[in-house]
Amino acid sequence: MDVILLAVAIMTGLGLFFAIVLTVSYRYLKVEEDPRVDAVEAKLPATNCGACGQAGCRAFAEKLVAGELSPSQCTVSSPDAIDEIAELLGVSAGEADKRVARVHCAGGLAEARTIAAYDGFDTCGAAAVVSAGGKACSWGCLGLGDCAAACTFDALHMNVNGLPVVDVDKCTACGDCVVACPRNLIDIEPLSADVLVQCSAPLAGDDAREVCAVACDACGRCAQDAPEGLIRMENNLPVVDFEAGPMGPRPTLRCPTGAIVWLRDGRQFPVIDVPALRRNHG
Repeated sequence: MDVILLAVAIMTGLGLFFAIVLTVSYRYLKVEEDPRVDAVEAKLPATNCGACGQAGCRAFAEKLVAGELSPSQCTVSSPDAIDEIAELLGVSAGEADKRVARVHCAGGLAEARTIAAYDGFDTCGAAAVVSAGGKACSWGCLGLGDCAAACTFDALHMNVNGLPVVDVDKCTACGDCVVACPRNLIDIEPLSADVLVQCSAPLAGDDAREVCAVACDACGRCAQDAPEGLIRMENNLPVVDFEAGPMGPRPTLRCPTGAIVWLRDGRQFPVIDVPALRRNHG
């Protein structure tokens, strides 16, 4: 009995000792947090989407208060909210080049050749694992909408051709659709970029055209027609230097399949008068 009481006394004493140590440590070693962090976080959208490059709105608020980021780097906040945060912190709102999701495939139901009927779970992830979805192009969009389902901002929808369409006004560049696509067909790119490569198949010539009518056939004309160094061919696909700025429609004019298209104000220009463009751009 004495042994039990002694053990209880020892454990109680140790508990009290460590409680005192923790209390003293907290009082003298705690790091005071700037109260502006809470105020800034309250003005952020609380989506924790990560589009700003931080783990969440709290982490972004901490970086703002520390002066390491600018308010405009929150792509979800409204202009008014960004101005309020800038005024609260006494800093410039800054400027950020809006970034949006871009889909690198135009091979929908009408363009991509079908070699089998997929009958299984209605997700791209399942189709990619089980039977590659039935399209001849094993790099193309599976068309079952995992990316659209992952978008919490209602910025992605599947069209009647079985392809995802991005609403650039609603897109926040959060990257959820990028993660959701099992074919890695979606990238986050600057809205200011005015050309879009709509193919991800590393094929060339007849091999490319055999699987999809709009596949890049690696002819390289876009790279030849673009300003020097702005487009290069890599693994049979054009790679665009988005930091170089606008290129205009020239790199897209001689593409035989339409695998690379011209964008106007961040949106695909629906009607292109090719003869007139050639006259105007040499």
